[in-house]
Amino acid sequence: MSFTDKVEHKAEELKGAAKEKYGDATDNERLQAEGAAERAAAKAKQAGDHVRDAGADVKDAITGGHTNHRV
Repeated sequence: MSFTDKVEHKAEELKGAAKEKYGDATDNERLQAEGAAERAAAKAKQAGDHVRDAGADVKDAITGGHTNHRV
């Protein structure tokens, strides 16, 4: 997983959280729901990033090699 993808996923999470908080502050249920959904989707992407990194770590441990999967 590239560093750029990880940054994009974190930015998506923060955008969703901001939208959700703005919806809370303005009593806008649609924005609250959209923000929560965007934040959850970004968190799922981040979880996938962590799984891919862990898989690469296991592969490295087994083969004794090192892949440059983290930046």
